[in-house]
Order: sequence, then C-alpha cells, then structure tokens
Amino acid sequence: MEKQIESKGSSRFVIVKKVLVYGTLSCLAFLLAAFVMICFSIRSSVKKISAEATQQYPGDRIEALITYVKSENHSLRQRNRAVWALGQIGDERALPVLEKSYTGGPCDHDNLLCQGELQKAIKLCKGSFNATAWLPR
Repeated sequence: MEKQIESKGSSRFVIVKKVLVYGTLSCLAFLLAAFVMICFSIRSSVKKISAEATQQYPGDRIEALITYVKSENHSLRQRNRAVWALGQIGDERALPVLEKSYTGGPCDHDNLLCQGELQKAIKLCKGSFNATAWLPR
C-alpha cells in the first residue's frame, strides 16, 4: 500500500511538471507570436505613412517624411504620424528637423508637434534600442 501511495505521488509530480513545462512553452510561443504580429503591424503603418508622404513629395521616403513633418499644409496629427514613422525608421537624416521642432516643454497638441513623440523619435534616430529594427521597412 505504501508503494501505491508513493506511486500516486510521483505520477502527480510528473503531471504537474508536464503542465508547468507545456504551459510555460505555450505562453512563450503566444508572446513571441504577439510580438511578431505587433512588429508587422508597425512595419505596415510605417509603409503606409511613407507611401502617403512620397505620393505628395516624390523621391526618397526619408526626405518625403521630413518635408511632410515641416509642411503646414498637413494637420498636426498627420505630421505627428510622420514624426513617429521617422523614429521607427531611425534614419539620422531626420535628426535636424526633429531636433529643431523639439522644445523639451510639455505637449501642446493643439499648436505644436507632440514633444513626447519627438523625443522618442530623436532617441531612435540616434541609435537607441528599437525592438522592431529587425524588420525591413
């Protein structure tokens, strides 16, 4: 009878161990899949904003996005999207226009480009860690 109790205890341990291992692997696989989906969503958004900018300002997409950011013909919301895209791309050529627009003050979304978005874009263009940089844009 003692062996039966010991056998039940060890089989429960094996089951719990399997549940923990497979549960952990499942969670990791889910997180990896979610990360990849988010990265592709970001890539898609950058391509869409870049296409919009190059349609209006033909040529190099970085230069088109820079011109888009500087243009008073676009809403601040549209220009902020272009700032975000420049940050995601991380090209150093965008630094002069981003730094010129960055005041370091609080955001005033009714009158100025988003200071928080400018700050993030500047950091990314200066080589800060970008988790989605592995994807071609």
